Amino acid sequence: MPRHHQPAKHPGGSQRQLRVGETVRHAVAQILAHGGVHDPVLEAHLITVPEVRMSPDLKLATIYVMPLGGHDTDTVIAALDHNKKFLRGEIARRVNLKFAPDIRFRVDERFDEAERIEKLLRTPAVQRDLKPDSDESE
Repeated sequence: MPRHHQPAKHPGGSQRQLRVGETVRHAVAQILAHGGVHDPVLEAHLITVPEVRMSPDLKLATIYVMPLGGHDTDTVIAALDHNKKFLRGEIARRVNLKFAPDIRFRVDERFDEAERIEKLLRTPAVQRDLKPDSDESE
């Protein structure tokens, strides 16, 4: 009887995907923090790596990055893509996996989303709705 792929019970993937993703995240963050990539764009920016998501077969790593301050995201992503081959080799050297995962870079949108929600919560209409209902009893 054929087995069908069932969705992961965990939102971030299996325990193994999460563990490998975190190991890859540490490796990439260390490479970028110590200036391992000789690229003027990457050397001019402080880049955080908040998350790495691994595919179920561990052959693809989606690396989410955010330059400090959120500026020049397109330039930083282009520089990372340009140095993808070098970074993949460094990840393979530092992370013990059967296959070096293919890597792709994405901008981490969570910071923008959190800021958008924060602005919404500060709007007068929301502030009015959040105040205690003291004048409704009149």
